[in-house]
Amino acid sequence: MAIALFTVAYGTNVFTPLLVVYRRELDLSATVVTTTFAVYAAGLLPALLLAGPASDRIGRRRLVLSFAALAGTVSLLFIPAASAAPLLYAARFLHGLVSGVVFAVASAWLADLSGRPDVAGRRASVATTAGFSLGPLTSGVLGQYSPWPTTLPFLVHVGLVSVGLVLLRAVPDVVPGGDTGRRLVDLRVPAGTRGRFWLVLVPTALCVFSLPSTAATVLPLLLPDGGPEVVQAGIVAGVPLAVASLVAPVSRLLRSLSGPTGALIGAAGLAVAALAGVGSVPALVVAAVLLGCGAGLSLTAGLTQAQQLSTENSRGALSSAFYAWAYAGFAMPVVITSTAAGGSLTASLGVVAVAFAVLAGALAADALRRGLWQPARAR
Repeated sequence: MAIALFTVAYGTNVFTPLLVVYRRELDLSATVVTTTFAVYAAGLLPALLLAGPASDRIGRRRLVLSFAALAGTVSLLFIPAASAAPLLYAARFLHGLVSGVVFAVASAWLADLSGRPDVAGRRASVATTAGFSLGPLTSGVLGQYSPWPTTLPFLVHVGLVSVGLVLLRAVPDVVPGGDTGRRLVDLRVPAGTRGRFWLVLVPTALCVFSLPSTAATVLPLLLPDGGPEVVQAGIVAGVPLAVASLVAPVSRLLRSLSGPTGALIGAAGLAVAALAGVGSVPALVVAAVLLGCGAGLSLTAGLTQAQQLSTENSRGALSSAFYAWAYAGFAMPVVITSTAAGGSLTASLGVVAVAFAVLAGALAADALRRGLWQPARAR
């Protein structure tokens, strides 16, 4: 199940380091580049709104199998998109649509099979972040050195998805058997948990992808001209997500402080990028590592909280709600590039760093006020 989730996540960022190629070949501006990246989230949102509640009614298997297969098919659309910006937007949107269904439903499916929210949260976090990271790292190398830079990376993803589909056939289905009369769009939060959903889960979710998406699209704009640009873009896009998968086990020690710690480390990464400015590759790599740490802790914390707040018959819906807010963070690079005064990305990064530091303080204050920083009793 986790390997299948990994293969779909892998494909979501194959596109990212190739933005260097697309920007050069199609003469795209910085804002257009970040918008092309962010349109992925526009496809995700309707998928998340519909898929989770639907899986609570009809089961997980048919949705995950169907849309995992479509994820591989959509990857093939990127091949002709290399010469047409509108097709690039369309392929990116569709990739978000099919991936969103898999992420929301597969995360709920993992929780159903595991029976423990903390274990399911860590497994889903490691699987997705490992896929998110290896996709751009691999495509960065292939995009730089292979004879088919905008073709071969996507064919590799199609092969991986095929393997994931074979493995999924052995996973038992789960049909929660909830209320079949439930509304089509129903990201319901169980009674008594709405305050925690809005004050803790939503802010944590917003940290999840705003940090690595900034690393993937804004940091490459600060790289020096010349050199292996596609490989460097793959590194600053893939390293944060690789680190995110590695720090997931740390959340077990931090417990409810995982969210605040993630936001604070993310703020530090943004600050390092702002201070580094243009041309300092080592400093940008350090910033990417910090952004990855923040994203990984936030993702695990958010997934765990979502499973803890949900019941069996609302698990898919609440997973969808979490991911919907998480992917809203894809708009962050657009905000940074479009508000850069005089083209100064570093100033915008500094402002966002301060905002994340304030958010970390608010989340930490809530955790301390509730007394939830103490480790829970072992089951």
